[in-house]
Amino acid sequence: MQPLIDNARSFGRRPEEFTGLAAGQSPAVLFITCSDSRVVPALITGARPGELFELRTAGNIVPPYASSTPTGEAATIEYAVEVLGVGDVVVCGHSHCGAVGALVRGEDLTAVPAVRDWLAHAADEPRSSDPTDPAVTEAVQNHVLTQLLRLRSYPCVERRLADGRLRLHGWYYEVGTGAVREHRPDTDAFEAL
Repeated sequence: MQPLIDNARSFGRRPEEFTGLAAGQSPAVLFITCSDSRVVPALITGARPGELFELRTAGNIVPPYASSTPTGEAATIEYAVEVLGVGDVVVCGHSHCGAVGALVRGEDLTAVPAVRDWLAHAADEPRSSDPTDPAVTEAVQNHVLTQLLRLRSYPCVERRLADGRLRLHGWYYEVGTGAVREHRPDTDAFEAL
């Protein structure tokens, strides 16, 4: 913890880097990814403060839209699209994802009931031809596509897609190499950016 504290102490000693941020935010991208500590959106993209609006959830899950029971995730998506006017949304899954791996392997999650219920509520079981793959590559990529489909059901996303003001992107991040692949609809494959 001490190195984090030391950095936080020195972080505010460069006010010239941050003064413009106080005027407001206008990120171009909503970046939806996993809460996993190995996935760092600004590191992956090289984004500076104010360039990404982030939504991090266990398993980069986008829950089904339900206006009668709003969620923090739905509020974040709606705010990014309607208020901030982001032009792009990235759903980024990653290799070695514990949430997707637990779903694929049918792990017993009774010891973590909130995790169990979140995964059951918010995700269809990802398809995988090899559930023994520790990277769960195929399952994570299928999971990303499912979350993109879920996003399309959000009224604000549906409207912005229809009028051409929003683009959706599915990314797959390889934790062990740092490589990023994007889903290409024309080939239906995840290919290098």
